[in-house]
Amino acid sequence: LLMHPVKGEADIVLDTSESAIGDLKAMLAGHFGLDAQPDLAVTVLSFSYKQGLPREADLVFDVRFLENPHYDPTLRPLTGEDAAVGRAIEADPAFPGFFAALTSLLWPLLPGYAGVGKSYLTIAIGCTGGRHRSVFVAGRLAQWLRERGRSVTLRHRDVGRAAK
Repeated sequence: LLMHPVKGEADIVLDTSESAIGDLKAMLAGHFGLDAQPDLAVTVLSFSYKQGLPREADLVFDVRFLENPHYDPTLRPLTGEDAAVGRAIEADPAFPGFFAALTSLLWPLLPGYAGVGKSYLTIAIGCTGGRHRSVFVAGRLAQWLRERGRSVTLRHRDVGRAAK
């Protein structure tokens, strides 16, 4: 009712009441020449379960099953960005199979999300403290995606929190 005066002056009216977001993007592309399917912007985010799930996460993967570098006194003060931590995590027998399965799952999903009109996707990787395992796996995943031509933003939400 409030919009009737505006609707009367409009050149184009797009009724989206029965449309999905992808449909709206397609309508805008058709009417205004906008790119209906821009490249999917991917963010890979590491986090600590102690600080709660990230609200912006679309997909969440838990890496707490990997051996925890926190319990090694030489690795505790480091983060997943340090080579020594990375080597320790890669040495975990569970890591190679997990990472292969993760990338095999994610790769075919990306075009699917773009195909339904999603313009961004946040993949969250969590561990207990958000300093070692999640940071390493998130970094490795971001690198893997970049090597395949994806534009990726990497964020470590909780890595700066003091280790306890």
